[in-house]
Amino acid sequence: MAKKYVTGSEELEKRLGAMSAKMIAALKPALKRSVEDVAADAVALAQSHNRTGALVQSIEATGPNETTPAFASDGGSRTAGPTEAFVTVGSPDARHGHLVEFGTDTRQHADGTSTGEMPAAPFLLPAWRLNKPKVERRLRRAISTGAKKAVQDV
Repeated sequence: MAKKYVTGSEELEKRLGAMSAKMIAALKPALKRSVEDVAADAVALAQSHNRTGALVQSIEATGPNETTPAFASDGGSRTAGPTEAFVTVGSPDARHGHLVEFGTDTRQHADGTSTGEMPAAPFLLPAWRLNKPKVERRLRRAISTGAKKAVQDV
């Protein structure tokens, strides 16, 4: 195969744009699998604090170019970009994920009632920490493979 040489900035921009699109396409499956792994571990960790099942059932993975569930933060209005993925927690029956994750302090309200103290029972951040090394390796591999393929194809 003869080498292809770039002769002008417009051609270079076109070829770099094609490489970028191919690299993003190679990255999407790795992002989707990674966010699903983090969500699965968040579900497993949240099981120990499960009373009704609503919190566990509300944990969802949103992959690249997908829209977040309706009752997540920015629900139904946040679409992940081509290189983004989210794990969201929340539904009409489970609006307390942040309280479980971070815990609560005893607070006295003006009407004389108080909220009880609940120790933190993190599930989302530990799920990320468990998966971070694997996710980083997977994404590095996908980027490297995508770059090699993009350079060969352009």
